[in-house]
Amino acid sequence: MLMASALFSLYFVLLAISSTSTAMPGNFNREVDITWGNGRGKILNAGQLITLSLDKSSGSGFQSKNQYIYGRFDVQLKLIPGNSAGTVTTFYLSSQGQMHDEIDLEFLGNLSGDPYTLHTNVFTQGRGNREEQFKLWFDPTMDFHTYSILWNPKHIVFYVDGTPIREFKNMEAKGVAYPKRQAIRVYASLWAAEDWATRGGMVKADWSQAPFAAAFKGYEANGCVWPAAGGGATACSARGSSWMWQEFDATSLRRMRWVQRNYMIYNYCTDAKRFPQGMPPECSATP
Repeated sequence: MLMASALFSLYFVLLAISSTSTAMPGNFNREVDITWGNGRGKILNAGQLITLSLDKSSGSGFQSKNQYIYGRFDVQLKLIPGNSAGTVTTFYLSSQGQMHDEIDLEFLGNLSGDPYTLHTNVFTQGRGNREEQFKLWFDPTMDFHTYSILWNPKHIVFYVDGTPIREFKNMEAKGVAYPKRQAIRVYASLWAAEDWATRGGMVKADWSQAPFAAAFKGYEANGCVWPAAGGGATACSARGSSWMWQEFDATSLRRMRWVQRNYMIYNYCTDAKRFPQGMPPECSATP
């Protein structure tokens, strides 16, 4: 975790970005490390593909070599086919420590023929409990689909195949903490969560189907790297740098509302029983 005072200064540095090219996108050998799984995670095809596997002993995962302050992060993912109950496949951003920031995409497995649940959450300074969940409008096990996280000073946006599904706005003016002072890494993992992943833990993994496997390709991290090579405060990707100032237009908002109307299955901002002392302040600004 970086010192808050240093990163507070960094925020203002970012407002006057000079675009400096970071690593070319797409090669896992160059951009990530497999950090756990004892061989269950593999980089294949000259760095163009990663497979993560899970058996009863362990899952597996990888993390980015770089740390970032803000960025646009994309990956193509093909999920576990068939009976994936009790498993969780993830792609997320996180800092370190008890007061960490985290931005989550988690795919909760299900019984054969039943759809995955896409679980999203945002943590700021160690506080989460901001879950929104969706069913997808396609079978995510049949082919690769692109999942993206945009994180800039204005908002966090989750995308599926370029369609926005959720926005978390910067509402510091309302007293809502917003991630901006801690450098993050990109993470992905495949692990067992039988106690909660499928129908609240009612359905367990069928280990006779193991090993379970998910595949990742097309990874792109366009962000501000901390610290920059050469001793600078930060280096921001020249490629697609418009992400830093991207806001919603009417079309994006309309597409997001279509997804939420048709495919959202849980929104913490409508769960009044969960917050008897009053809804979180950011809920008043939820589109």
